[in-house]
Amino acid sequence: MYGFDFELDDFQKEAIEHIKNGKSVVVCAPTGAGKTCIAQSAIHLALENNTRIFYTTPLKALSNQKYFDFSRQYGEENVGLLTGDTTINRDAQIVVMTTEVFRNMLYGTTFGTIKDNLKDVKYVVLDEVHYMNDEQRGTVWEESIIYCPTNIQIIALSATVQNSKQLTNWINTVHSGTEHVFTDFRPVPLRFYYYDSSKPDTVLPLLTPDGKLNKKIKPESKYKYFNKKTSVKNPVASITLALKEKNMLPAIYFTFSRKKCDENAQKCANLELLTKDEAIKVASLVDEYIKENPYLENNPQIELIKKGVASHHAGLLPGWKLLVERLFQQGLIKMVFATETLAAGINMPARTTVISSISKRTDEGHRMLSANEFLQMSGRAGRRGMDEIGYVVIVGTPFQTPQEVATLATSDANPLESKFSPCYSMVLNLLQRFSLDEAKELILKTFGYYSSSDRISPLLSQMEEYQYIINAAKNYVCPFGFKNEDLIEYGKLKNIYVQTRTIYKTLKRQAGKTNKNAPEVLEYAKKSKELRRKIELFGCDTCKLYKKHKKELELLARYEKKARQLKKEIEFQKDVYWQKFLAHKNILEITDNLADNFPTSRGKVTMALRSENELYLSEVILSGLLDDLNPSELASVICALACEEMRTKDDCPVNPPCQKVRKVLGKIKDIRRKIYILERDNNIENPMNLHSHFCSLIEFWVNSDNPETSSIASWEQMFSESEFSQGDVVRAFKRTIDILRQITILEGVKSELVQNAKIAIRSINREPVNVD
Repeated sequence: MYGFDFELDDFQKEAIEHIKNGKSVVVCAPTGAGKTCIAQSAIHLALENNTRIFYTTPLKALSNQKYFDFSRQYGEENVGLLTGDTTINRDAQIVVMTTEVFRNMLYGTTFGTIKDNLKDVKYVVLDEVHYMNDEQRGTVWEESIIYCPTNIQIIALSATVQNSKQLTNWINTVHSGTEHVFTDFRPVPLRFYYYDSSKPDTVLPLLTPDGKLNKKIKPESKYKYFNKKTSVKNPVASITLALKEKNMLPAIYFTFSRKKCDENAQKCANLELLTKDEAIKVASLVDEYIKENPYLENNPQIELIKKGVASHHAGLLPGWKLLVERLFQQGLIKMVFATETLAAGINMPARTTVISSISKRTDEGHRMLSANEFLQMSGRAGRRGMDEIGYVVIVGTPFQTPQEVATLATSDANPLESKFSPCYSMVLNLLQRFSLDEAKELILKTFGYYSSSDRISPLLSQMEEYQYIINAAKNYVCPFGFKNEDLIEYGKLKNIYVQTRTIYKTLKRQAGKTNKNAPEVLEYAKKSKELRRKIELFGCDTCKLYKKHKKELELLARYEKKARQLKKEIEFQKDVYWQKFLAHKNILEITDNLADNFPTSRGKVTMALRSENELYLSEVILSGLLDDLNPSELASVICALACEEMRTKDDCPVNPPCQKVRKVLGKIKDIRRKIYILERDNNIENPMNLHSHFCSLIEFWVNSDNPETSSIASWEQMFSESEFSQGDVVRAFKRTIDILRQITILEGVKSELVQNAKIAIRSINREPVNVD
């Protein structure tokens, strides 16, 4: 009935029936529960009915993985791939793409008309839709849902979130009939364990059968933890051996530092984790893979991976990470030390996940993991069809209590929160297609606006508290029948009287006995008497309750001020998205990108760009500063614009960029300063990168592109004098390529600049940069 050779779970059947009946669906289920089957059923329907389906993912690596999976399953001729730098069979019935590409299609910019982009598309799968929570990229998911034509069925697949029903209701309001399918059932249930480093061979159950903390688990001693005599010399190896002993491998060991990943892998270098047959097979597969990818020949982890141990993080080359993933999926790597990015959707389920700590360092300092972060990592445990139980081991440290660990392990998922934020290209694209009023209607359709009542609710509760205090202070009864205004007037008079009396006494003392009738002395004596008579008209002067009443009045003034400020905040929150839209619009008008609510020729360049700050990039491109640069210089400047600030301050470029590039970067600082002032004055903030740490490397890489030198030799030479992570460099180079590609298709850009951008792209995009 459903086209699968195994029995589907009830939630899968329910979702598939809704799709067959022409409904959109939001499917919320734990990691590993089998949400992909629902998407596959839609693929079958598209193929049967000769329609098309788009499958979107949040990451290029995920898109690549799905493309290869679907190509094997449905045939290469039926599957296409669209990412920022790859286009394969774009008119296929099944097209895998990043969510950004789908959003860009809906704007109808560089991808052609919206009608052509969506021709014959019946379904769009939004995989990992909980990425709406992502601070930097969440807007893309909201835009994709709002702008998606209502004749296309949305299949939104989400990991467990607290408010999936609210998400469904929102999609119902902005798109079309959408059904909510929820399950908390895990086909492979999880069991939580606790590793106590003071008992290196012991992995204890974290919870009792009724969900309480196991009383055998005690808090870690800081003294034992840091004392060389009592601490375990190699806890990572001890954990690995304990897991092997209990038949709990293969495992993913999550830690929050790339350096720690590599160090931990090295600590397991002498462990025997593979059988003889497995070791022979791994060695053969690794050697074959390196023959196909010779740039990996000197990778320092080759011997480690042959022993069934590896690390996996963003600092490694994509080609190496792909090898790790393939071997792990085959069960030939027993322990992978990974950062939490591995939990973000890559298909690498394990029997066990190990979580090194329940807190992590961020830009704002250390903080506890959120329930969703913990669920995402723990959810990698348990392989459907292979394991009856998935194991989650939390490593004890003195910086967390066992009770905190137990609380996190039993916590419900966090709610999905909107991270919607207007940007320059959004404003320009909307105003090209819609009037200002229509654009406002679209902005007010966002999930953020829809769920604003949740955000404003605590503010309204706070306002009620303030109002209660204000009313109580206003209702204070004066025994003399005076109103609050009278008492305020009395307070003012008394203050003036005290000041006047002080001046009088000072003048009198200065005049002395001989000049006691000086005009100014007499004047202030008269003022004092007049003020005193006025004060005596108030009963407050002798009232025992005055001090208490005065405190009430001070309280009233304080809380009325708080209430005024809170009222402004509530009004702002109600309209925050539209106000941000108008702020961006104002800056676009000042910079001649908008006129009469329509993009100018300058604005059309800005709206065609995709970056963290399109206006900043557009101003640089249109300034003419790039026009006279050769390909390596152009690549160098664009690299500075593309790269984020380094994570650590220790890494610095071996050589600065060339003099011409340095001069251009200096002039770009002036552009950045101008936009910074405009954004500051309009109360918005967008990133404006200008970091030169990779500039000299990309100059060398572009200039070394010649027939006489192999790219592998050039790559190795580049890193012989650099301490940068190769994965970071590849990512920086790919970001540079992305912006250069955008330059090549911009209207109104000089042909020489376009030509140099194309040459730079060819020179950068060679092995290993071009390996996904």
